[in-house]
Amino acid sequence: MAIGYRFAEYVPPQEEEPNFESLLKIFLQLVTMTSGDVSEALSWMNSLDKQYNITGENYGMGDFIDDLKKNGYLQENPTEGGLQITAKSEQNIRRSALEEIFGKLKKGGKGSHATPHTGVGDEASTDRREYRFGDSLEQISMTDSIRNAQVNHGLGEFRMTEQDLEVTETEHKTQAATVLMIDISHSMILYGEDRITPAKKVAMALAELVKQKYPKDSLDVIVFGNDAWQIEIKDLPYLQVGPYHTNTVAGLELAMDILRKRKTPNKQIFMITDGKPTCLKEGLRYYKNSFGLDRKVVNKTLNLAAQCRRIKIPITTFMIATDPYLQEFVEEFTKVNNGQAYYSGLQGLGHLVFRDYRQNRRKMF
Repeated sequence: MAIGYRFAEYVPPQEEEPNFESLLKIFLQLVTMTSGDVSEALSWMNSLDKQYNITGENYGMGDFIDDLKKNGYLQENPTEGGLQITAKSEQNIRRSALEEIFGKLKKGGKGSHATPHTGVGDEASTDRREYRFGDSLEQISMTDSIRNAQVNHGLGEFRMTEQDLEVTETEHKTQAATVLMIDISHSMILYGEDRITPAKKVAMALAELVKQKYPKDSLDVIVFGNDAWQIEIKDLPYLQVGPYHTNTVAGLELAMDILRKRKTPNKQIFMITDGKPTCLKEGLRYYKNSFGLDRKVVNKTLNLAAQCRRIKIPITTFMIATDPYLQEFVEEFTKVNNGQAYYSGLQGLGHLVFRDYRQNRRKMF
């Protein structure tokens, strides 16, 4: 029998005709990059269409824009004219960020926060143990207990003793209060690198994660440049970098003020930044130094890190830079706070945020 290869003409698979859903994914990415500027996003899409033919003969950009309006993704701006995205678009941008960064997650129970501690709690686990005085009747696993009694005493004279009882462990659940700090200083777009868009995606993904998986949690988002202020989650797609320095102190002070008002004992701060602290506010005056690490600014920042440690608020820093002198500062900051720090490229940032969010939410005694 002859062994060999038979060749035939290769017919490449036909590309699928572009449709609304495929173009919507591109639009949501672009409108995030343009901070909600619909006109600019659609202009970019037209440029992409000319270069890469993202639309087809039967479905063009005009059809797509009409469908955006018809399906409730765009509306007329009543004051300035033109088009603007709707609340439906904002929600889809957050959901898209969640799927892109964290993957598709199944919705869990409301307020479900496992801790390392077992005992009388909220949710049954798969662990079993012997009965102890004080365990409730609801915790006793009757099937396992009857099996133990049969093994220990036989079927002839069936009886059940305290030693036969087996109990299902339950896990305590906790709630967490998180403040996410986002650096919007000028360095986030310096040298032609767009660092603010991935930072926004992480923030939107985290917000959607909390909403879907842990709706009893609180998540507050603040931005910091020369000053710090709180923003609504719905405003994340519109976030822009300003001509600002980096006032990390103002951001930490505002984060601490927010967390003081939260009743849960589990509190944490995430800080996404790409640079060193360079600014302080002294009364009405800004003290600025963009050259190197100014000890006056650094010492004030470290003092706040130590204060957070004393009141049991860990800070996890995600440094979007790998300069040695910046790493040295972050290591000192992290040591003072007893927190955590990650030096990450933007592609890995989302995974690190998700992993650390789940770790920090465990209640420690």
